[in-house]
Amino acid sequence: MSGGAQNGTRSGRLYERALRVLPGGVNSPVRAMRAIGRDPIFVASGSGATIVDVDGREYVDWVCSWGPLILGHADPGVIAAVARAAAAGTSFGAPTEGEVGLAEEIAARLPSVEMVRMTSSGTEATMSALRLARAVTGRERILKFAGAYHGHVDGLLAQGGSGLATQGIPSSPGVPRAAAAATVVVPFNDPDAVREAARRHEPAAIIAEPVPANMGVVPPAPGFLGLLREVADETGALLIFDEVITGFRVARGGAQEHFGVLPDLTVMGKVVGGGLPAAAYGGRRRLMERIAPAGDVYQAGTLSGNPLAVAAALATLARLDADAYARLAATTEALSAGLVDAASRAGVEVRVQSLPGLLTVFFSGRPVRDWDDASACDTDAYGRWCRELLARGVYPPPSQFEAWFPSLAHGPEQVEHTIRAAAAAFEAL
Repeated sequence: MSGGAQNGTRSGRLYERALRVLPGGVNSPVRAMRAIGRDPIFVASGSGATIVDVDGREYVDWVCSWGPLILGHADPGVIAAVARAAAAGTSFGAPTEGEVGLAEEIAARLPSVEMVRMTSSGTEATMSALRLARAVTGRERILKFAGAYHGHVDGLLAQGGSGLATQGIPSSPGVPRAAAAATVVVPFNDPDAVREAARRHEPAAIIAEPVPANMGVVPPAPGFLGLLREVADETGALLIFDEVITGFRVARGGAQEHFGVLPDLTVMGKVVGGGLPAAAYGGRRRLMERIAPAGDVYQAGTLSGNPLAVAAALATLARLDADAYARLAATTEALSAGLVDAASRAGVEVRVQSLPGLLTVFFSGRPVRDWDDASACDTDAYGRWCRELLARGVYPPPSQFEAWFPSLAHGPEQVEHTIRAAAAAFEAL
């Protein structure tokens, strides 16, 4: 067991059982909490802004299932919608009225989307969007950014080093070199790197999180997303925004509305499933009509447009109006300012970077603009700080390279509790 062993607790016993039947004891790596030097917490239930573990400990939850739960845990409206859908049948493998309504709602919200194809995961949606981009352009290479995560697609599990452009090399065993070699990796927020890489390699697509949140939250420099649009147009590449995290979170129409830059294709996930497994990709009609059966680019999925996920998504999106986004922004700003003040009072250098519904606490004395900056932060200090927060009833992301996810269920009480706990945790460092 690691330094955070919970011998004698129910979580500890569950972890011992899990290690025998699940790789690393978990079904997704970050849940293991190894990045912060402790064993995982097994959750029993959630309500609003809080979760309760199997040992009865309660936490203010700033992970919220890594983003889908923008309304908080067990929202009554979402639960009721899912129950109604389940009572009518959990899956049909045939079209339903609900999925048509969800596609219409997505198209009404995202300014670049006219048609949508549902999938069951963000990884699947990304893979499908890349296939479409390659079919449309007749090219193979993809330009991505160092530190960006677009799901565990073979070709995108590539990392880049320093320099203007790095040809992709596999960053996981089992990824074919040929798959990673078709990926060109450049630093985020580096216009010269983008221009040179796109000119030299003529990619099928430039894929970007408009606000990277898998190296921690790193806002784009002013004009950078506009530059991506310009370079894509000049070189004949498609611009793909991975809005799995930012979609329907930072604004009604996602980051593309927030920054006023429209991609050719958009990948969606998390909020678009309302807390159930669902994702989608979409774009202009002329592109999306290449997807089978309308066109020749094949993609399919047995559970795509699952009626339970569709019901949860529609119930969630119905609540996300202008007032909701104003409240989400206010909560994020209050939390961010409070964390900065608590760190300052304790004499601990941190950088808190945020957008509505997203923030990251970087243990760094300077702004974080790209993966090199993020990886240079003091992740050991972040880990110690997280363990102190957990001991005080606050559940933060167990990795500095992940975002905090404020929800509409978080209010002043949860923010104040978190800031008090954070202040004590900073002092403990």
